[in-house]
Amino acid sequence: MDLTRYVNTFGRYLQEKYGERIHKLSVNAAFTCPNRDGAKGIGGCTFCNNRSFSPGSTNSSNEVSAQLAAAREKVSKVRKARKFLAYFQSYSNTYGDLADLKKLYDEALAEPDVIGLCVGTRPDCVPDPVLELLAGYQQQGKEVWLELGLQSSFDSSLERINRGHTFADYEDAVKRSHKFDLNLCTHLIMGLPGEQAKDTLISYRKVLDLGVRAIKVHPLHIVKGTQMAKEWKQGLVPELSMEDYVDTLTEIILAAPDDLLFHRLTGSGVHQYLLAPEWVKHKWDILGAVYKRLETANNHEIIAKS
Repeated sequence: MDLTRYVNTFGRYLQEKYGERIHKLSVNAAFTCPNRDGAKGIGGCTFCNNRSFSPGSTNSSNEVSAQLAAAREKVSKVRKARKFLAYFQSYSNTYGDLADLKKLYDEALAEPDVIGLCVGTRPDCVPDPVLELLAGYQQQGKEVWLELGLQSSFDSSLERINRGHTFADYEDAVKRSHKFDLNLCTHLIMGLPGEQAKDTLISYRKVLDLGVRAIKVHPLHIVKGTQMAKEWKQGLVPELSMEDYVDTLTEIILAAPDDLLFHRLTGSGVHQYLLAPEWVKHKWDILGAVYKRLETANNHEIIAKS
């Protein structure tokens, strides 16, 4: 199975650009979010338990360099990568004082084998000075990606999951990021409460219309220690089926412009925290099903042209 026949993956993009495999090393820099600290709410997103997806190598009490060293050692046991991207992953990694952000990013980039940054954050946490800082690294030749967690373009969904921002906030962040020519990746979650799988196609089209360069898609995980887990136990959160996920993800891929990168097609997380759906544990079954659908679509296209 070679998904790169049909999907413009981030991994392939990096390998073609740098001539070798590039791997992400996750960092937890002890950030928070405005819907956690009271600025816009408390409790955070109803689906979020950071421990359910953060690698064991990340420890916010350790320096960035120490976390990168731990992650590098772990990766080296299973990967052959010699160059890395520092992935500021946990919570909102632009939500802080500019000088503090620069210190953290600089520490990561000081590692000789770290060629760039992936910075995960929220659309309402990217003021222009932060965008300018990231763009400066990019202008120095670093591989820099700003990853904006949108999750859904429906304000009703964003309110229900306690995001604390709107789609208009996302639009504003994207338009301002374009002024700095930053590489943008948008996160979408399929299966949020109140949405059908196909609703993600609507969010996807709105994201494409704004001209982002990459997306991440993954199914909703209902994990222990979250408000959503409580709602799920009360029967208030229907489970997304694997069939619906595969169908909709296939449509997303088939509708993608040739230059759109896919940073992620699904997600597994730490299984000990997962409550539902059970099928998300089986990453390769999901990707295999998507591949078969893409093969079928390609064969139909060939027949139609013959």
